Amino acid sequence: MTVKTVAAVDLGAESGRVTAVSFDGERLRMTIANRFANTPVVTGGALRWNTDDLWGSIRAGLGVLAAGDAPISSVGVDTWGVDYGLLDESGHLLDAPISYRDDRNTRSFADARAAVGADRLYLSTGVQVLAINTVFGLMADVRDDPDRLTRARTLLMMPDVFHHLLSGSRVAEYTGVSTSGAYDMAGNRWATELLDDLDVPTHMLPEVVPPGTDVGSLLPGFATGALAGARVIVPPGHDTASAVVGVPLAEPGGLYISSGTWSLVGVETPTPVITAESMRANLTNEGGYAGTIRLLRNVMGLWILQECRRQWLREGTDISYPDLATMASTVPGLVSIINPDDPRFLAPGDMPSRVRAYCAETGSPVPQSIPEVVRCVVDSLALSYRAVVDYLVEATGVRPPSVNIVGGGADNRLLSQLTADATGLPVHCGPTEGTALGNGAVQLAALGEFSGLGDIRRAIAASTQIHHYAPRSGEDWAEAQARFERLVERDQRAEAAGR
Repeated sequence: MTVKTVAAVDLGAESGRVTAVSFDGERLRMTIANRFANTPVVTGGALRWNTDDLWGSIRAGLGVLAAGDAPISSVGVDTWGVDYGLLDESGHLLDAPISYRDDRNTRSFADARAAVGADRLYLSTGVQVLAINTVFGLMADVRDDPDRLTRARTLLMMPDVFHHLLSGSRVAEYTGVSTSGAYDMAGNRWATELLDDLDVPTHMLPEVVPPGTDVGSLLPGFATGALAGARVIVPPGHDTASAVVGVPLAEPGGLYISSGTWSLVGVETPTPVITAESMRANLTNEGGYAGTIRLLRNVMGLWILQECRRQWLREGTDISYPDLATMASTVPGLVSIINPDDPRFLAPGDMPSRVRAYCAETGSPVPQSIPEVVRCVVDSLALSYRAVVDYLVEATGVRPPSVNIVGGGADNRLLSQLTADATGLPVHCGPTEGTALGNGAVQLAALGEFSGLGDIRRAIAASTQIHHYAPRSGEDWAEAQARFERLVERDQRAEAAGR
């Protein structure tokens, strides 16, 4: 049996990896050629992605693969959503793309709601109305640098920036575009009427192509050694969309959680769900592979814990994530609770102090020790997941039968068990590298190795060790959920008042 191999480049907000994904006809195997940090930089008065550094790390990983024995048939890149780069007439980036964690969108977010209303923003796109959305960054471009968009000839979402560097292509992949808040998910086109009303130019909006599209051959500088003859095949460019491909769903209709810096919590649907119920719950309809829609909510995710750990490192305390989870399991649960989606937790900084300040403001016991802070964060994430299950039931009328966690968070045993306890649903965890596997599998499908999404998921299930967690009784999750909902309502009132 001939083994076919592709290169899957997976960039997360904290780290990236260049991997080789191989399929022998039965199982998928993945090897990592290069793993590297992704660290934003402040330049030009804004928090930006260090695209030069990321591009260098990608090239280094591809160099490792090019020097290997296994021929690489194709290359594809997935990244986080919402952020974008702007190309000039010659195809060069105008500047380093600005991170969604920069605070420039806050004013645009308020201006857009005042100009057209939150309902219009949602109903025109079907996408969760969040300050990080691309549309608000474009409004900030117009406000802060009016000539920037005039000089731009092409807007590309972050994965498409790297596909452009690899192949020269200037198209946008559907799942990445679907995160923008500038795309009409029901109409399957750019939401140009909404953009016109927000005074955002539309001349730079590119053609949108589905995941699995071959956008050309590798440029000559890269097509050497084992990469000679390789194509560039765009996977689901939004990392969550690739991760959901990599979910070996235990049952039809199962809830997935792509757990990493963000937690993306949702279900697959055949068509967008844009209703009064979905709008009230602020559920987002994002593009998936093979014509699916990912109906989900963005939850702040492990970012808060990552920033806590970075702060403790700055203070001289180095504790691994597994050890933090073990320590947190020794202290009582459901004592201190936060709303992870409160805007104060979005930007980098001293996160333990922010957690304590939030608890003090809201009358929750203030966590003092490191284990207490971690337990507060993890309990609050589990409560967020429970809330999303309720939102999805209200919007779809169907309760998911189980939860499937993929991504790095699948290794967090405490969070996985608490997710089962909070939702009352069995939880199945793995693969941890579901995003890279999903990315690679879609490329392999485009090369004829898989017949469709079901075929891919059967291969991933056969290739992955899955860990299972059954819900336990004992904690009063209903009472904790009532406290959590009061916090969410408080924060929503404060946001509406423009705090």
